Amino acid sequence: MNVVFFAIIVTAFAVAGWRQVTLPLPGDGSPMEALGLAAVKAAEGAVTLGLGLIGTMALFLGLMKIAEAGGLMRGLARLLRPLLHRLFPEIPPDHPAMGAMVMNVAANVLGLSNAATPFGVRAMQALERLNPRQGVATDAMVLFLALNTANVTLLPTHVMALRTAIGSHDPAAVIPTTLFATLWSTGLAILFAKWGARWFPADGPVCERPLDAAEEEPAAEDVLPPYPVWVSGLAAAVCLSLVPLTVLWGRTLSPWIIPAMLVGIPGYGLLRRVAVYEAFVEGAKDGLAVSLRILPYLVAILVAVGMFRESGAMELLIAPLGRITGVFGLPPEALGMAVLRSLSGSASFGYLASLLKDPAIGPDGYLGMLVSTIYGSSETTFYVLAVYFGAAGVKRIRHALLAGLLADLGGTVFSVVICRWLYG
Repeated sequence: MNVVFFAIIVTAFAVAGWRQVTLPLPGDGSPMEALGLAAVKAAEGAVTLGLGLIGTMALFLGLMKIAEAGGLMRGLARLLRPLLHRLFPEIPPDHPAMGAMVMNVAANVLGLSNAATPFGVRAMQALERLNPRQGVATDAMVLFLALNTANVTLLPTHVMALRTAIGSHDPAAVIPTTLFATLWSTGLAILFAKWGARWFPADGPVCERPLDAAEEEPAAEDVLPPYPVWVSGLAAAVCLSLVPLTVLWGRTLSPWIIPAMLVGIPGYGLLRRVAVYEAFVEGAKDGLAVSLRILPYLVAILVAVGMFRESGAMELLIAPLGRITGVFGLPPEALGMAVLRSLSGSASFGYLASLLKDPAIGPDGYLGMLVSTIYGSSETTFYVLAVYFGAAGVKRIRHALLAGLLADLGGTVFSVVICRWLYG
């Protein structure tokens, strides 16, 4: 992460310096001045984002605490264990990481990025407690981050909401294209995360750390057996049956999801005789602590990304490539979306809105569908990496960044494939 952080900053400095020297009259509004202002504004924006994240973290980690106390997390882990055990064989049965990962994946599938982040942070912290090499990403951590950058998505809720606001004739048309792209990009992310482990070994001294009471592994008698394979298969079939449901009624159902969670999880807790208020408050306290811990990491990565954009380095990267990729169905506007999506969630969302509002593009043509699908089929890789690894104190990321960027690339490529087939 040290190399990545410095490389982004020094590239931005070099490009801005070159532009400063080549300007005839440097002064007010010069590239170097703009670069400095961009760094300061990005730092301020990171703090604003981090403070805004406190409420979201507190809310969803509070709900997660209720789910944990009621046994919902363990039940989901048992249901998905046949699949998750193959993906994460090193995680012990019924470990808290398993339940948190299940909730994170489910939130991503439903397009609930605000809910997925707290669950993902909790999962990464639980994985760190299993880590024999403190500060070095394990194979499970790398794979989990890759899944978060390329998670299969049934409901791209943010994109659908934006398309509705702009006046799309079919806001939910992005559901099948996003599902297609994310299915393939998720497969690529898993393959690279597994394959890359042999090329990026987790070396370093092994640390034996005593677990405190809150971190103790479950006793053997408390470990529940997985459900039969046919039960997990039936659950998978039910999930697949949701695909046509989301295609037909995704726009109608998406606003109900978070309110249903706010009612359903506490209601389940009451049925299980959980003190839901006390459990929620306890989880919310964890959310406050986590938010404050990741704030410095947010400042670091968003300052670097802000400088990279303001310096003109991103434009220099996109301009020559756009002329080449346009031949294959990826115009410069869509290429800009793909690059910006990996760097900044808010900037890429604003860029998406500007493109869809453009009368020459619109939300329902080929380019409008393509940029909508690219946004819905990838994640802000640098943000996820900074938040998740920052919360767990991981400094050596191994091949996690490469896996995340490959997942973003896969999402872009397969977005082009499906959009050219349906709308090209």
